[in-house]
Amino acid sequence: MFLIVTKYLIPKGYRGLAVFPFVFVKQALDKKNEVFVNHERIHLRQQLELLVVPFFLWYFLEFLVRLIQYKEMDLAYRNISFEREAYANEKDIEYLNNRFLWRFLKYV
Repeated sequence: MFLIVTKYLIPKGYRGLAVFPFVFVKQALDKKNEVFVNHERIHLRQQLELLVVPFFLWYFLEFLVRLIQYKEMDLAYRNISFEREAYANEKDIEYLNNRFLWRFLKYV
């Protein structure tokens, strides 16, 4: 994993973005935020499981489904299965050591 600070690649309203094998963060302070970095590392594992491109296709399609369902962008984003898994487990620093394959499916 490579942590890169850049304010230009991160969409407005977000702090970071994981694109295997990189984690882009808006602020240098977030590089030291263990919980934030763990959240992004969970996304990297999800991307590996789905071979990166299918991950982003699924992510985008699920976002559209959730947007229709919830009619609010932030609520749609927070209810994407990948985000639900990451938010639910970001504080557990050992999570990736014990995580089962394709665990995000539990959150669909």
